Amino acid sequence: MNEYRIKGLSCAGCAQRIEDEIKQLDHGDGATLSYNSGKLTISPDISMKDVNRILKSDGAYIANPLHEEPGSSSHSHTHGTHDHEHGHEHSHEHGDHDHSHADGNHKMLKLLITSGVLYAAALLLDGVLGKPILITLYLLATVISGYTTFFRGLKNLIKLKFNIDTLMTIALIGAVAIGEWKEATLVAILFGLNELLEGFGMEKARRSMEALLQVAPKEALKIVNDQEFIVPISSLQVGDLVKIKPGEKIPSDGVITEGKSSVNEAAITGESLPVEKESGEPVFGGSINNEGLLIIRIEKAYSDSSLAKILHLVQEAQETKTPTELFINKFAKYYTPLIMIIAALVTVVPPLFLQGDWKTWLYQGLSVLIVGCPCALILSSPIAIVSGITRTARNGILIKGGVFLEQLGKIDTLAFDKTGTLTKGEPHVEQLEIYDDNRFLQVAGAIEKSSSHPLAKAIMKEIDRRDLTIFEPEEIQTLSGSGIKARINSQPYWLGNEKSIAHINIPSTIQERIKQLKEDGLTIVLVADEQQVLGIFGISDEIRKESRSVIASLHKLGIKNTVMLTGDHQKTAEKVATAVGVSEYYGGLLPEDKVNRVKELSSRGIVAMIGDGINDAPALATAQLGIAMGKGTDSAIETADIVLMQDHLGKLPEAVSLAKRVNRVIRFNIIVSLGLKVIALLLTIPGWLTLWIAILSDMGATIFVTLVSLTILIERNKS
Repeated sequence: MNEYRIKGLSCAGCAQRIEDEIKQLDHGDGATLSYNSGKLTISPDISMKDVNRILKSDGAYIANPLHEEPGSSSHSHTHGTHDHEHGHEHSHEHGDHDHSHADGNHKMLKLLITSGVLYAAALLLDGVLGKPILITLYLLATVISGYTTFFRGLKNLIKLKFNIDTLMTIALIGAVAIGEWKEATLVAILFGLNELLEGFGMEKARRSMEALLQVAPKEALKIVNDQEFIVPISSLQVGDLVKIKPGEKIPSDGVITEGKSSVNEAAITGESLPVEKESGEPVFGGSINNEGLLIIRIEKAYSDSSLAKILHLVQEAQETKTPTELFINKFAKYYTPLIMIIAALVTVVPPLFLQGDWKTWLYQGLSVLIVGCPCALILSSPIAIVSGITRTARNGILIKGGVFLEQLGKIDTLAFDKTGTLTKGEPHVEQLEIYDDNRFLQVAGAIEKSSSHPLAKAIMKEIDRRDLTIFEPEEIQTLSGSGIKARINSQPYWLGNEKSIAHINIPSTIQERIKQLKEDGLTIVLVADEQQVLGIFGISDEIRKESRSVIASLHKLGIKNTVMLTGDHQKTAEKVATAVGVSEYYGGLLPEDKVNRVKELSSRGIVAMIGDGINDAPALATAQLGIAMGKGTDSAIETADIVLMQDHLGKLPEAVSLAKRVNRVIRFNIIVSLGLKVIALLLTIPGWLTLWIAILSDMGATIFVTLVSLTILIERNKS
């Protein structure tokens, strides 16, 4: 499929109409046009001449191609007079080149100012100039500001298609027919202004999204046989070496082979503090090298990099419609004809049955048509959703669609995996029992320093912290299923579980302590010589320092149940659950048991599951909402609906809070847009509704819901 950036879309309803018309063309079945992102997806076999004609009928046009299949018949030279630039294969690189929409807005603004000047002149010269001249001024102002709407509406009226343009066209014809020139002109000018501001609002949300998509570098400095070449990032392959100078962006995921520097990973993780990196450490594409010179070996082609996946997910997300948005669009489809029926009844019933004046009630009927314009209602959701997705993406939280943002704001239960989510997934020494100060830690260090076992790493981390002198072992022997035997300074030593020191009669006090440590959910590692136990390491999975505060914040936000699901035994589960403050916990669960627990929780409320491992993927898919840790496994990230790009939960409460705010804004927008219409319609009962009130209430509601939705983009300063 070919993809194009579309500019000049005046409203969501117009975008839907254009999509419907393109679908009626040959090879147009799979066509989609997203108002939120301004992206048109069509078959390469479709007639671009017909597509351009349909777009032009609404004042829209193709700004540039985002992706065209090789050998496509719909090549960019068919894009019409507006296409003065060549697209790049990566859609996130277009935002800073395209000024054509701004030009369209400026043209519309000039036309509206001209109309406004003519309208003001006619009002001021009323009584000075003759009526024919005044009518000419009003007519000129009406034509300049409203001719596009009028002709679109006229075409729809002929085809018996009823939308916003049809309502405005009938209102204009009716107002002119009864000689209400002032009101007719005002309707045309204010409706044009309304469309302009509506376009500005959506464009602001889109540009905020496009700014987010600008983080990808366009070129890289590739090193081949000690020579440097500037190449496009799309040409980089696994194994290529690239040089990154201070201040430059890293082109794709890789590993540092030379150099040391601090790296800003905010584009990926949302974390503002730089991370120190040196040779052998991994880096993300899109990160900024702060001060040192780095040589990086590319580990992933750009299209497979973390940054490319993020940009692709963000773009896909803004194109999905939420249930609320789908309902509003469906409602608007029936609502417009209903308003026309009500307007017709208001016009004919009082004169026919209540001796009303035909002209008066025709005027009231025309006012009802304008009040009924569903612009504000249709805009209640999309700008808020795009703004919400942009805000969360800035903070390193990827939401794969508006539907998931809406769902995140509705959850009342959050189920957590333990390992790697509430805990770090890394063993650490929590308890030390030392029975021989001189030998315990030195012997343990001598035995474990060459081991890559996770428990050995935890022990060495504890020993390194104490800056001790470590002995050199003369001999090391692995004991299957129990531990290690070593010879140090000609003395034999053992390290491992109780089986490894079966040759010793362990005193009852130490046995009691071992039992207690196990009951506390710790893994036991003992060190002994031929006669006695030298000491005990009590090792556990380290709880993330932010876990408790995150759980507390979620409870404050209205998440009623926080549940921990883990494969660890019940005692460990109880210990971690108590430490972090979750309301329920379940231990000893296999992946299928986690799925069953999630199903059970789902029967009681709306559940989100958060995890990081392969064993979490089934539960993530089962929950109404799946949330994955960004540094988790690919299967968890692919399955999840939301991805936290940080290796911690710190941003989760902020994401939930923002999702709830987006839902509140959408509800508020719907209430305001419908409420103002109801109030205006009630004014028809005593006959007080005027075209002035009607257009001002409609335009006021549209501007108001647009501005309220854009406030979601504003980030409050954190003290």
